[in-house]
Amino acid sequence: MRLRVVERGHRLRERLILIIAGALGGRRVPDVVRTLFYRPDLFGRPFSAWLQQVMRGPSDWSVGERELFAAFVSRRNNCPF
Repeated sequence: MRLRVVERGHRLRERLILIIAGALGGRRVPDVVRTLFYRPDLFGRPFSAWLQQVMRGPSDWSVGERELFAAFVSRRNNCPF
């Protein structure tokens, strides 16, 4: 289920970024990006900071291993991201 406001409720700056990114990528921008842009103060920036720490912070796993885990899980969830 997609919320209409997350699909189309972005401010002008974010809307332009989504349009340009979609045109350059040749496909629709993933829903996770649309969600991050919709409410950046509530979800986007805190989630991005957390994700950066998880994927690039101290760990017993290398950055490459973490990226591979993320790609595997995305594939298993049929997520094109």
